[in-house]
Amino acid sequence: MAPFLAYEDKGADTVRPPLVLVHGHPFDRSMWNPQIEAFRTTRRVIAPDLRGYGASPVHLGVVPLSRFAEDIRELLDALAVDTFVLAGLSMGGQIAMECYDRFGDRVRGLVLADTFPTAETPAGKAARRRTADRLLAEGMRGYADEVLEKMVAPYADDDVKAHVHRMMTATSPEGAAAALLGRAERPDYRALLTRVTVPALVVVGTDDEFTPVSDAEAMHAALPDSELCVIDGAAHMPNLERPREFNAALAKFLERVDGGR
Repeated sequence: MAPFLAYEDKGADTVRPPLVLVHGHPFDRSMWNPQIEAFRTTRRVIAPDLRGYGASPVHLGVVPLSRFAEDIRELLDALAVDTFVLAGLSMGGQIAMECYDRFGDRVRGLVLADTFPTAETPAGKAARRRTADRLLAEGMRGYADEVLEKMVAPYADDDVKAHVHRMMTATSPEGAAAALLGRAERPDYRALLTRVTVPALVVVGTDDEFTPVSDAEAMHAALPDSELCVIDGAAHMPNLERPREFNAALAKFLERVDGGR
């Protein structure tokens, strides 16, 4: 069966476990371009567009994190990928946690970047629903203009800002709204983190307003075997804002995972 999701599949090293990259909201797989280019020469790198984002089909209504996780499982099954290192940023990190809960026996390493594990608060649920309504009524541009300098720091490179803004405005409002409504109902993953049996890497930008360093420190403390990397000069997307530093931390982590295979 052909994969449901659009995706990048680069590199061909079958000895090391592939690296699977899960993007955040409201982006697409191109947010991982610096990582795809950096790691494709040493291992297979797979980066899907989530349902409702990029070139993947849009699902109207509500898309819970469990549906995103099952989409990823189906993609990896279709690509004959058994075990892999799983990395996610922001909503992608929460999807990665959901994946670990559902098929963690296939995960050899877990990377959680600029994300947090707690369930949504009542106020947070209401805010996500209001944003979903707004996107459906107005489209993406006004929202993108407002949050750009929280997604990346105000001092970020102009090309990075343009890339992030372009991803946001290209996203389907229906797809983004469905994800927001599903994410509002997500479970609490804190207990799950204490049961993770593989090495983990927690990454966060020093100036991230959405998921501050304290959230990353709490995840690092909960995970039995984790490393914490705080990247200076970055906000919510250090993989784009400071790709050299992000890639260095990821490369070191992958070496550790490969060594313990």
